[in-house]
Amino acid sequence: MGRSAGVSPEAPDNRAEMPGSAQAMAPATADGGGDPSGPAAPEPIRTLIVDDHALFRRGLEMVLESEAGIELVGEAGDGAEAVSKAGESLPDVVLMDIRMPRSSGIEACRAMKAVAPSAKIVMLTISDEEEDLFEAIRAGATGYLLKDIPLDEVADTVRAVHGGQSLINPSMAGKLLTEFAALARRDEEEPPQQVPAPRLTDREIQVLRLVARGMNNRDIAKELFISENTVKNHVRNILEKLQIHSRMEAVMVAVREKLIEFG
Repeated sequence: MGRSAGVSPEAPDNRAEMPGSAQAMAPATADGGGDPSGPAAPEPIRTLIVDDHALFRRGLEMVLESEAGIELVGEAGDGAEAVSKAGESLPDVVLMDIRMPRSSGIEACRAMKAVAPSAKIVMLTISDEEEDLFEAIRAGATGYLLKDIPLDEVADTVRAVHGGQSLINPSMAGKLLTEFAALARRDEEEPPQQVPAPRLTDREIQVLRLVARGMNNRDIAKELFISENTVKNHVRNILEKLQIHSRMEAVMVAVREKLIEFG
């Protein structure tokens, strides 16, 4: 399988920048050490692994334990245990299966938003069912990847999601776009009887349309002749106004509410 398709980052890059001449410029202290007031190392990405197959969990652990900047804070074998562990460890990123005993990954995803609202949840599953994909997005997942992803890409996935990307397996991306079109057709026939969605500005609508085309922040910035930071701020405002968690979900809501046209 190739690399996962990204639904563009909400932050331009999550990699820490190293000062070009930090070692040369840091004055020595009396004990020979460096400047204690120098820049602190970035906090590691706290990661929780959730899967009912112990062997698969161990494989992920072996890969991630060797990665700099990633800290494993726990593992769980079902959705109920995952919610408990998330409340205790407050992970930054959760890699979670969908089909598990006691409580599914989708149920756990919804529940985690109450105990660890800042956690970015990636569904890592064998299920290529459209309904699982759509339910995961509605539950607040920021990624949906199939388990045939090469293990050496898992760490990149953790870093990308922590940095603000929404990732989806390439083989599932077409199904999601098809659902967008279906939502638009259904709403033409049966307009939803709901409270009107918050009003987006003209610029936010422009940004959302480009997000729906799968463009990342850099490409959107070039298209609209604005900075990447400005794009990031627009995306943040869009998510806050629509009261949702991911860019994929934002596009689905926008289509449903007829904030943008799709197709």
